[in-house]
Amino acid sequence: MRRLIAIVGATATGKTSLAVELARRLDGADAGERPFEIIGADSRQVYRHMDIGTAKPTAGEQAAAPHHLIDVVDPDEPFSLGRWLDLASASGGALEDVWARGRQPLLAGGTGQYVWALLEGWRVPRVPPNPEFRLRMESRDAAELFESVRRVDPAAAARIGPANRRRLIRALEVYEATGRPISYWQAKEPPGFEATVIGLRLPREELYRRIDERVDGMMQGGLIEETRRLLAMGYARDLPSMSGIGYKEACAHLAGELTLAEAAARIKTETHRLARHQNSWFKASDPRIRWVNGGEGALARAERLLESELGLREAAARGR
Repeated sequence: MRRLIAIVGATATGKTSLAVELARRLDGADAGERPFEIIGADSRQVYRHMDIGTAKPTAGEQAAAPHHLIDVVDPDEPFSLGRWLDLASASGGALEDVWARGRQPLLAGGTGQYVWALLEGWRVPRVPPNPEFRLRMESRDAAELFESVRRVDPAAAARIGPANRRRLIRALEVYEATGRPISYWQAKEPPGFEATVIGLRLPREELYRRIDERVDGMMQGGLIEETRRLLAMGYARDLPSMSGIGYKEACAHLAGELTLAEAAARIKTETHRLARHQNSWFKASDPRIRWVNGGEGALARAERLLESELGLREAAARGR
């Protein structure tokens, strides 16, 4: 059975650096070859030209181990969970490519929806938003929308309830486009591989300190200038890519709506909130996740875990 190693956790816990160091240390191929390749699971790092604000792996990190699913679309291109799954998939995507070449993929990222959709084998409808259909549905009242969903998908109607107009409209949109109820698409299928999931965690105070230091580094490293270049390239501030944490506040600063200090403070606050949201995807109580304390010693702890579970070090030694 093919195996995927996943490194997950909140932002700023050190996932990228751990993945790169594991790829270096667990290298079992001949000199100059790197059998471990990193698959990015970050919904912001997929965008080209957006490096500083997404904390994209540095040039050095990308040179140390092959990376996939970074810089795959321009900032004005639509991107979705379905698109990411197609690019990452075990049948025709990056995972299949890595396995086919006899190498070991390391999934690393904090976008929980992407991670679990892949590991749990979610069915995801490839249905982009249809503005015309949504406009028509917005003219209907919630009770009528609920009844329409109930007729074609009773299970989804019961789950969504009569008050959530957005999800009711999405259920109808998916049914209109695919001819199948959204509950069909929300089922799961075996993913075709086994996964070992390593979670990185830090005490909240330490995590927030790291986040704040990272934001200060982004501001000093040119986040405002990067955002100015993106705007000059024609990427509007209302694009989904530009509405992400960091770029949204940088745009507000460039528009004169926030001072530089206010922008930095808001980025820190929003990133703290993001970390809490990510922790709701990667729960401390989840038995599928093998938790490792981040910070100093994280690499040695992760190595020991993989050695005990998978025998990777012994396999690497035999390959030399």
